[in-house]
Formats: sequence, C-alpha cells, structure tokens
Amino acid sequence: MSEIVQVVKVGIADMNVVKAPHVIRTCGLGSCVGVVVYDLAKEVAGMAHVMLPDSSLAKSENMNIAKYADTAIEELIRQVISLGGRNGHLKAKMAGGAQMFQFRTGTTDMMRIGPRNVEAVREQLQRFRIPIVAEDVGGNSGRTIEFHPKTGILLIRTVNQGVREM
Repeated sequence: MSEIVQVVKVGIADMNVVKAPHVIRTCGLGSCVGVVVYDLAKEVAGMAHVMLPDSSLAKSENMNIAKYADTAIEELIRQVISLGGRNGHLKAKMAGGAQMFQFRTGTTDMMRIGPRNVEAVREQLQRFRIPIVAEDVGGNSGRTIEFHPKTGILLIRTVNQGVREM
C-alpha cells in the first residue's frame, strides 16, 4: 500500500519542515533565495523563502523571522533538529537570488537584492558550519523549487528553461 505524499508549501517570507515521504516546495523565487537544510539519513528537511539579507531592515516590532537570512537560517536549523535532524549531519541546497530588474543608471548596493540575499544565506550557513552541497543562484529568471527529503533531490523549475535536478 502506497503512502499519500503531501506537498508542504512554503510561502514568501515563510518556512516549514517536512519528513519523508512528504516533499516541500516554494514558488516565485525571484531575488528571494530558497534554502533547504536537511539530514538525508533521517529524511527530514526544512525550507525557508528568504526575502531580504538582514533583519536590521525590519521596520516593525513584530518582525517575521522567516523574511531575513540572518534570522531565518537559525530558526530553520532549530526546526529541522526538532523534527529529528542532527547537528553535524545537516547539509544545504539553495536556489534563487536573481537580479530581476536591470537598471540603466549605476546600480547601488541597495538594488542588488538577489546577490545580497545569496551572500547573506551563505554567511549564515557558514556560521552554523552547514555545507552547501548544491546551488543554482543568480541570473534573471524566476524559479520554483521542490525538495525530496527521501532522496535529497532538489527540483528546480526555471522560467523558460525547464526543470532540472540537483
């Protein structure tokens, strides 16, 4: 008898965790970064849809920690471990961080949201000593990603470029 596989969705500035056989997916990655932290042996994974690099950009007291790389990664790791993942066995994959708009005048650092998100996610993963085993970042196309914790495969659908796995 086969199990019913549930697709757990992660919204923009959101995060969630899943255990196999279920899969986890986020859509609409432009300049945002989709980061997956997982423990393949335990078949658990968490995904965050990071919108901005740094929580110092937050303007309200009720901050959404899933929105910022510096707060989302730490919480994502905590949730994956609470579902059975183990420190020292966690790995990461990430996608997104596109530069969706081209600017005619000089590009300031504020306009480089995609590359800044990628850099911030890398820094946070390095901070927690989690290796990035695969990534598909940059460019100027939107992406949808889906992670399968049973196999460790990340499916990436890129606008006008089809589907590939890593």
